[in-house]
Amino acid sequence: MGRRYYCDYCDRSFQDNMHNRKKHLNGVQHHRAKKAWYDYFRDSSAILCDEQTKKPCRKFLQKGICDFGPNCRFSHMSEEDLFHLKKQAEDERQQREDYVDRKMPGRSIEEWLSRREKKQTALGSKGDLKDKEDSEEGQEESDIPQQLLSIPNLPPSLRPPPPGGWKVKVNTEWG
Repeated sequence: MGRRYYCDYCDRSFQDNMHNRKKHLNGVQHHRAKKAWYDYFRDSSAILCDEQTKKPCRKFLQKGICDFGPNCRFSHMSEEDLFHLKKQAEDERQQREDYVDRKMPGRSIEEWLSRREKKQTALGSKGDLKDKEDSEEGQEESDIPQQLLSIPNLPPSLRPPPPGGWKVKVNTEWG
């Protein structure tokens, strides 16, 4: 029987050889299915921009149905649909701006990590400066970027230590 090729976009399979695969990948059905797949993931502002540049489809407005369907070069959106799409695009834009505003300006995680690594290597090579850096460590912990503190449900190994450090119980009953 031979190997079979399955196309995820078209949800069909066929015998896999160079001729069949090339014929399928260059076919109209495959291109339509692939376009529909990628259009599903487009953001609202891109869809809105495309729909505003198109003229309304007369056949769709008159009969409520168009022979070309989603492949029509004219817009099938009503004024109400366009209004909802504008609102959705504005909401997405606002969410992106809110996310950017939450980040601390001028400080990146990479910058913080590099400074922290330098302090760790200095601590390892210079034992006598340990007391001085211990006093600075409390200041460093509060200096952690907000992006790291805002991640929910971090495992204990990734959470920053509490202000006084971790409480350690010493077990004296060995033996």
